[in-house]
Amino acid sequence: MLILITTSCSTAPIKKTKTLHVIHDTVFLDCNYTFDEAVAGSGAPEEVLEQLQLVQVKYISFDNKTHIGQLLTNKRIVGKLKIAFEYMYEQRFPIGRVIPIVKYQWDDNKSMAANNTYSFCYRDIYYSKHSYGLAIDINPFLNPVRWKEGYEYRKTIPNGAVFEPSRPGTFTIHSTVVHKFKTLGFRWGHSFTQKYDDHHFEK
Repeated sequence: MLILITTSCSTAPIKKTKTLHVIHDTVFLDCNYTFDEAVAGSGAPEEVLEQLQLVQVKYISFDNKTHIGQLLTNKRIVGKLKIAFEYMYEQRFPIGRVIPIVKYQWDDNKSMAANNTYSFCYRDIYYSKHSYGLAIDINPFLNPVRWKEGYEYRKTIPNGAVFEPSRPGTFTIHSTVVHKFKTLGFRWGHSFTQKYDDHHFEK
């Protein structure tokens, strides 16, 4: 028996072309954007949008239930991200939510404050791999940006976030999820020069 509870962030009708193979479980559908809805207002040129794909991902959230969200990401890393999400689901690694950042009016700070996991956001185009969907931020409120020696005067991002490595959903150098992303060829933001960007993985 499948009970599907929809908490969609889109007004589009739910497509019935896919079957969710879940037995004796409740699945929460957190988002149901079309591709056009997911990229609306991004400001990205057509040559960038052509590189993107909107995919469904399954994960365990902090209510210990199965959720289905959507990632807007680069076609080049769709396969790797699917493997990573399958691994996190098997490990029951909790993820807050996975919703395209259009829900937050393309505001990275609002998305992080909501502990939202996302990939594509057309911002900081000269250095951010998010601008091409080649990076993913996971549980950013639980894994905030913290500054390394010499840069401690800068504020933790997002505002109000506190890193507590014992909490579920966080990343440390010993995390099996971090190791999995590395084996898939991703660089972890913990290794950045100026900061510990622990929620960030990029190709």
